[in-house]
Amino acid sequence: MSASVANPHLERRLEAIVSASPRLMQVLTTVRDLDLPDWLLFSGAVYQRVLNHLTGRDPDYGIKDYDVGYFDASDTSYEAEDVVIRRVAAAFAPPLRDLVEVRNQARVHLWFEGKFGEPYAPLRETAEALERFVSATFAVGVRLEAADRLTVVAPFGLEDLFALRLRPNPIRQTNGFPRTAASAVARWPELAVIN
Repeated sequence: MSASVANPHLERRLEAIVSASPRLMQVLTTVRDLDLPDWLLFSGAVYQRVLNHLTGRDPDYGIKDYDVGYFDASDTSYEAEDVVIRRVAAAFAPPLRDLVEVRNQARVHLWFEGKFGEPYAPLRETAEALERFVSATFAVGVRLEAADRLTVVAPFGLEDLFALRLRPNPIRQTNGFPRTAASAVARWPELAVIN
């Protein structure tokens, strides 16, 4: 089971940054209303906003998409996932329609090794995917609950993210860290890479 954030001060800072982004809140509100099972919004749409805030950049700088994971083990076929992909796309107008990418985390193990060349054991929940991200710094997800309350999930905490430290995942080393780190530093040179 993935842990939530241990530092309430950093969690509140993250919530304030997320809440101050109208586009991100629009995505969160729309996905919440779709009531997908065990969903989280994660990856760059979250951690890149923090980096932008800390480095004085435009909130949307570097944001290429909005990654939404959900978990439905009852049908791991691509066809079932495609129904959800189309349903989510239909809920958004352009340009968000083309930017929100949704994937069933219950089926990632079926295609991951073929695409990335590394084994990937089946997940038990969406939050567990964060534990497999290439960097602990990137392993943060959010979900908008009823009454507009945010749930933050960060299994490695938020300290590295708010300290602008980029380190590999401590429990799952991947071949992709050097390439990912170089790409991140090219966009945010303030990041300190710690191998």
